[in-house]
Amino acid sequence: MADLNLTPSANRVHIGFFGRRNVGKSSVVNAVTNQDLSVVSDVKGTTTDPVSKAMEILPIGPVVIIDTPGFDDEGVLGELRVKKTKQILAKTDIAVLVVDASVGKTQVDEQLISIFKDKEIPYIVVYNKADLKDNVNLNENEILVSAVKKQNINEVKERIGALSKREEQDKKICSDLIEKDDFVVLCCPIDESAPKGRMILPQVQAIRDILDGNGICVVTRETQLVETLKNLSKKPKLVVTDSQAFAFVKEIVPKDIMLTSFSILFARYKGFLKTAVKGATALKNLQNGDKVLISEGCSHHRQCNDIGAVKMPKWLKDFTGKDLQFDWSSGTGFPEDLSQYKLVVHCGACMLNEREMRSRIKYANTLDVPFTNYGVIIAYMNGILPRSLEVFPDIRELLD
Repeated sequence: MADLNLTPSANRVHIGFFGRRNVGKSSVVNAVTNQDLSVVSDVKGTTTDPVSKAMEILPIGPVVIIDTPGFDDEGVLGELRVKKTKQILAKTDIAVLVVDASVGKTQVDEQLISIFKDKEIPYIVVYNKADLKDNVNLNENEILVSAVKKQNINEVKERIGALSKREEQDKKICSDLIEKDDFVVLCCPIDESAPKGRMILPQVQAIRDILDGNGICVVTRETQLVETLKNLSKKPKLVVTDSQAFAFVKEIVPKDIMLTSFSILFARYKGFLKTAVKGATALKNLQNGDKVLISEGCSHHRQCNDIGAVKMPKWLKDFTGKDLQFDWSSGTGFPEDLSQYKLVVHCGACMLNEREMRSRIKYANTLDVPFTNYGVIIAYMNGILPRSLEVFPDIRELLD
C-alpha cells in the first residue's frame, strides 16, 4: 500500500468523470472512491472547479481521480469551468461519462463522446440514478448504476480496471540500456535552482529504474565527475547528466562511454523523442521576430537564473544570432493557440502524464509547429546531440 501511495502523479492512471450538471457525477465519484471526495448537493453546478486526488483503487492500483464541472455550465463563469474541463481532457487516460438514466443521453453527452473518440480516450458510459429508472437499453461499454444505493459500483471499477491495462508498466527509463552490475553515473548539479533538501523527480525515478534493472547507480555532482570516474573500479556503461551541465560534462566523459541526459531519457519515456529531435533541428530556420514558446509541466517559483525564464532564451538567441520573442507557460496552462509560434521548447515533462504530452504534441503537429524539449535542444546547440543519441541508433539516424 505504501508503495502505491508514493507513486508519482505522472505515472498514475488519470480517470476523469464527465457529464452535464446535476447528473450525479460527484455522487458516482464518491461511490467509486468510497470516500467523500466531492461535495454533493441537488443544486446545479455544485462542482465549480475540477477536483483531483491521487489514491489507490482496487483492482486498478494507483490512480488520479478527477471530478469535473458540468459540461453544460452557462454564463461567463460557466464558460471558464467548461474550459477547465477541456484542459482535464488533455490528460485523461480513461473517461467516465455520467448520464442521468431518467433522461438518457443528450446532445451534450454526444459531444463529450465525440471528444473522447477524437482524442482516442477509452471511455465507459455510466447511467446513474438506476433507482429512478431501470429500463435502459445498454451498449457494450455502458452500465446502469445507482450511486445512492451503491448498485453496480464494483462493476464500474472492474470496467475501468480493464481499460487501464497499459504498456507503461513495461517501459524503462534507462535500465534497458544496461546489463546486470553495470555502473551508471548520474550527474546532478546542486545550484540555486535545485530544490533544497531533496532530489528532483527525474533523478529519483532514474535511480529506481537502474536499481530495478540490477545496475549499480553512482550519483555525483558534475564538479566531482572527474574524481568519480577516476575512482570507479570499472568504466561505467552510461553517464546521464542534467541538461544544464551538458557543455561541461561532455568535455569529461570519454567517447567510449555512452552519454545522454535526463531530459532525453524522459522524452523517450514519454514517447516523443523522435519529435523532439526533429523539432531541435528547426532552430536553423528561425528568423528575427519569430516567437518561441517555452513551456514547463510544473508550476514553481522562478529563480534569478531559472533555466526556462533566463538561460534558455539567452542560449537560443546566442545560438541563432536572431532577435527572438518569447512566451512562457507552466502547469496545465498550455496555450490554446499555437499558430503564432515557430517553435515550442518543452521541459522534460516529468510532472505530466504521457497522454497530456501526446495531446500537446498532436496539437503542435496539426499546425506544423516544431516541438522539442530542453535536453534535446541543449544537446543540439552544444553540438553533442549525435553523441547523446548513440544509445538510440534509430533516432540518431534522423540527424544524418
